[in-house]
Amino acid sequence: MNKKALIAMSGGVDSSVAACLTKEQGYDCIGVTMKLFQNDEIFLSGEHTCCSLDDVEDARSVAFSLGIPYYVFNFKDRFREDVIDRFVSAYVSGATPNPCIDCNRFLKFRKLFHRARELGCNYVVTGHYARIDYDSLTGRYVLKKALDPSKDQSYVLYSLTQEQLSHVRFPLGDMTKEETRALAEAHGFVNAKKHDSQDLCFVQNGKYGDFIEQYLGKKFPEGDFVDQNGRVLGRHRGIIRYTIGQRKGLGLSLPAPMYVTGVDPVQNTVTLGFHEDLFSRTLTASDLNLITLDQINRPMRLKAKVRYRQPEQWATVTQTGADQLQVVFDQPQRAITKGQALVLYDGDKVVGGGTIQNTGLSQNSISDSLE
Repeated sequence: MNKKALIAMSGGVDSSVAACLTKEQGYDCIGVTMKLFQNDEIFLSGEHTCCSLDDVEDARSVAFSLGIPYYVFNFKDRFREDVIDRFVSAYVSGATPNPCIDCNRFLKFRKLFHRARELGCNYVVTGHYARIDYDSLTGRYVLKKALDPSKDQSYVLYSLTQEQLSHVRFPLGDMTKEETRALAEAHGFVNAKKHDSQDLCFVQNGKYGDFIEQYLGKKFPEGDFVDQNGRVLGRHRGIIRYTIGQRKGLGLSLPAPMYVTGVDPVQNTVTLGFHEDLFSRTLTASDLNLITLDQINRPMRLKAKVRYRQPEQWATVTQTGADQLQVVFDQPQRAITKGQALVLYDGDKVVGGGTIQNTGLSQNSISDSLE
């Protein structure tokens, strides 16, 4: 059995402990960090920490302490094309993307896989909190939630294929974050107490609109805020600054709280509604990846998530085409958003997922969606 593993090391504590556990399990390990961008190329200050020299040095220090080789791979061109360009394109088209999923899909589990093969490694190891099992009855690999529900990252991994799942290892899937940090401290890792990264790595201070305008070298025009009936309520600062469910930062004086319920790039309008207007029971999704089965041949009762931190919700799922699902939730869901990921669960197993394309959220109120 080939027990040579490529360890994706970000410089954080999770990937460091993943490397440690993999080596202790007898694998011949190589540690790597993906260089995804230069800060000045995407308008970040020198103090921004992601992909910084400090991260590289932390990863290198851990690799040295473990006695494993360490390299930095330059993936900047792929990251720009597969993550940043997709992120920008989605916002311009009125959708709200999830670039972390794209980074996993195109960089960690595609580009890095190819590099692992070139180096003779049969496995890629990351510090994600998730688990992989093999179901001998179906002959399929299964992606499962982490044992610690507070750290579970299965939502952002739904795009893994059977081939990838057979060559991926998630050593932290059975651990809590506290156990991970304790193990890092016991081994004297320099990053044992390092804070987790919270922000999107290539956008500073969460100012997505400013980043997109700088990246494209153009200003997005102002347009009208309109209500559910098309009545003009004021002026917006460019559609790229708004997403479904948003209430803050509208810059309007309104008699009651209103929320973004629609973004129309063709008409250059942002539709506002009240809280009850955010709810819908239905959505369609495409760009599918199914894990536990090849296709959904009949309506299935599953639980579904439409955003990372959302608790799963019961729904009926029907495959309506080779690359399309229709989902009808038992209860109306708040702010289902085009461009976000739909992920389906059967207990602790990830059935699969896709990208949300359309929702029942429109000019209709919750009462309409329940008809």
